[in-house]
Amino acid sequence: MKSSAEIEINAPVQDVFDYTLNNVAEWSTIVVEDEVTSEGPVGVGTTFRTVTEERGSRMEFDGEVTEHEIPSRHRIFMRGKSFDMDVIYTFESAGDNSTLLTQHSDVTAKGFLKVFFFLFGWLMKKGGCDAVKKELANLKERCEARAE
Repeated sequence: MKSSAEIEINAPVQDVFDYTLNNVAEWSTIVVEDEVTSEGPVGVGTTFRTVTEERGSRMEFDGEVTEHEIPSRHRIFMRGKSFDMDVIYTFESAGDNSTLLTQHSDVTAKGFLKVFFFLFGWLMKKGGCDAVKKELANLKERCEARAE
Protein backbone atom coordinates (compact mmCIF):
# COMPACT_ATOMS: atom_id res chain seq x y z
CA MET A 1 0.00 0.00 0.00
CA LYS A 2 1.53 3.29 -1.11
CA SER A 3 0.75 6.77 0.15
CA SER A 4 2.21 10.26 -0.10
CA ALA A 5 1.72 13.57 1.65
CA GLU A 6 3.44 16.93 1.58
CA ILE A 7 3.49 20.06 3.69
CA GLU A 8 5.16 23.45 3.55
CA ILE A 9 7.02 24.39 6.72
CA ASN A 10 8.10 27.96 7.47
CA ALA A 11 11.64 27.06 8.52
CA PRO A 12 14.94 26.58 6.65
CA VAL A 13 15.58 23.25 4.91
CA GLN A 14 18.58 22.31 7.08
CA ASP A 15 16.65 22.99 10.29
CA VAL A 16 13.64 20.94 9.13
CA PHE A 17 15.90 18.08 7.97
CA ASP A 18 17.81 17.98 11.27
CA TYR A 19 14.72 18.23 13.49
CA THR A 20 12.77 15.63 11.47
CA LEU A 21 15.54 13.04 11.76
CA ASN A 22 16.81 13.71 15.27
CA ASN A 23 13.56 14.22 17.21
CA VAL A 24 11.08 11.67 15.88
CA ALA A 25 9.59 10.72 19.25
CA GLU A 26 9.10 14.44 20.02
CA TRP A 27 7.11 15.42 16.91
CA SER A 28 5.46 12.12 16.01
CA THR A 29 1.98 11.45 17.37
CA ILE A 30 2.53 7.66 17.36
CA VAL A 31 6.26 7.05 17.94
CA VAL A 32 6.90 6.57 21.65
CA GLU A 33 10.50 5.32 21.44
CA ASP A 34 13.17 5.88 18.81
CA GLU A 35 16.80 4.94 19.37
CA VAL A 36 19.85 4.50 17.16
CA THR A 37 21.32 1.00 17.63
CA SER A 38 24.54 1.41 15.64
CA GLU A 39 27.71 3.42 16.21
CA GLY A 40 28.86 6.55 14.39
CA PRO A 41 27.10 9.43 12.66
CA VAL A 42 23.75 8.91 10.94
CA GLY A 43 24.18 7.76 7.36
CA VAL A 44 23.45 4.86 5.02
CA GLY A 45 23.58 1.68 7.08
CA THR A 46 22.67 3.30 10.40
CA THR A 47 20.29 1.02 12.32
CA PHE A 48 17.59 1.99 14.78
CA ARG A 49 14.66 0.65 16.81
CA THR A 50 11.27 2.38 16.87
CA VAL A 51 8.23 1.65 19.02
CA THR A 52 4.83 3.02 18.01
CA GLU A 53 1.57 3.13 19.91
CA GLU A 54 -1.78 3.84 18.34
CA ARG A 55 -5.22 3.14 19.80
CA GLY A 56 -3.63 1.10 22.59
CA SER A 57 -1.67 -1.14 20.22
CA ARG A 58 2.14 -1.13 20.47
CA MET A 59 4.38 -2.22 17.60
CA GLU A 60 8.14 -2.49 17.44
CA PHE A 61 10.22 -1.99 14.29
CA ASP A 62 13.88 -2.52 13.50
CA GLY A 63 15.02 -0.04 10.89
CA GLU A 64 17.92 0.92 8.68
CA VAL A 65 18.79 4.11 6.84
CA THR A 66 19.00 3.25 3.12
CA GLU A 67 19.57 6.76 1.72
CA HIS A 68 20.90 9.87 3.42
CA GLU A 69 21.57 13.03 1.38
CA ILE A 70 21.93 16.07 3.65
CA PRO A 71 19.67 18.13 3.62
CA SER A 72 17.48 16.91 0.76
CA ARG A 73 16.58 13.22 1.13
CA HIS A 74 16.35 10.55 3.80
CA ARG A 75 15.06 7.01 3.30
CA ILE A 76 14.47 4.31 5.87
CA PHE A 77 13.32 0.71 5.77
CA MET A 78 11.57 -0.63 8.87
CA ARG A 79 10.78 -4.28 9.60
CA GLY A 80 7.90 -5.15 11.91
CA LYS A 81 6.07 -8.30 12.93
CA SER A 82 2.94 -7.54 10.86
CA PHE A 83 4.32 -5.32 8.11
CA ASP A 84 7.39 -3.60 6.70
CA MET A 85 7.62 0.05 5.66
CA ASP A 86 9.81 1.85 3.15
CA VAL A 87 9.64 5.60 3.86
CA ILE A 88 11.22 8.43 1.85
CA TYR A 89 11.41 12.01 3.08
CA THR A 90 12.36 14.73 0.58
CA PHE A 91 13.16 18.28 1.66
CA GLU A 92 13.09 21.12 -0.88
CA SER A 93 13.60 24.83 -0.48
CA ALA A 94 10.29 26.63 -1.03
CA GLY A 95 11.54 30.20 -0.91
CA ASP A 96 13.04 32.26 1.87
CA ASN A 97 13.26 30.16 5.01
CA SER A 98 10.57 27.75 3.88
CA THR A 99 10.71 24.00 3.20
CA LEU A 100 8.49 21.69 1.18
CA LEU A 101 8.57 18.30 2.92
CA THR A 102 7.19 15.25 1.12
CA GLN A 103 6.78 11.81 2.64
CA HIS A 104 6.29 8.73 0.46
CA SER A 105 5.45 5.47 2.24
CA ASP A 106 5.13 1.92 0.97
CA VAL A 107 3.71 -0.57 3.48
CA THR A 108 4.02 -4.31 2.77
CA ALA A 109 1.81 -6.60 4.85
CA LYS A 110 2.88 -9.99 6.20
CA GLY A 111 0.87 -13.12 7.00
CA PHE A 112 -2.88 -12.75 7.51
CA LEU A 113 -2.57 -8.98 7.20
CA LYS A 114 -1.93 -9.51 3.45
CA VAL A 115 -5.52 -10.71 3.06
CA PHE A 116 -6.82 -7.83 5.17
CA PHE A 117 -4.84 -5.32 3.02
CA PHE A 118 -6.23 -6.95 -0.12
CA LEU A 119 -9.83 -6.72 1.09
CA PHE A 120 -9.73 -3.39 2.92
CA GLY A 121 -6.68 -1.66 1.45
CA TRP A 122 -8.75 1.21 0.04
CA LEU A 123 -10.07 2.00 3.52
CA MET A 124 -6.68 1.57 5.18
CA LYS A 125 -5.04 3.81 2.59
CA LYS A 126 -7.38 6.69 3.45
CA GLY A 127 -6.73 6.18 7.16
CA GLY A 128 -2.99 5.96 6.50
CA CYS A 129 -3.02 9.19 4.46
CA ASP A 130 -4.96 10.96 7.22
CA ALA A 131 -2.45 9.73 9.81
CA VAL A 132 0.53 10.92 7.75
CA LYS A 133 -1.08 14.33 7.27
CA LYS A 134 -1.61 14.58 11.04
CA GLU A 135 2.02 13.60 11.66
CA LEU A 136 3.31 16.19 9.18
CA ALA A 137 1.04 18.90 10.62
CA ASN A 138 2.51 18.21 14.06
CA LEU A 139 6.03 18.34 12.61
CA LYS A 140 5.23 21.68 10.94
CA GLU A 141 3.95 23.12 14.21
CA ARG A 142 7.09 22.00 16.09
CA CYS A 143 9.53 23.22 13.42
CA GLU A 144 7.85 26.61 13.08
CA ALA A 145 7.77 27.10 16.87
CA ARG A 146 11.52 26.36 16.99
CA ALA A 147 12.18 28.80 14.12
CA GLU A 148 10.55 31.73 15.97
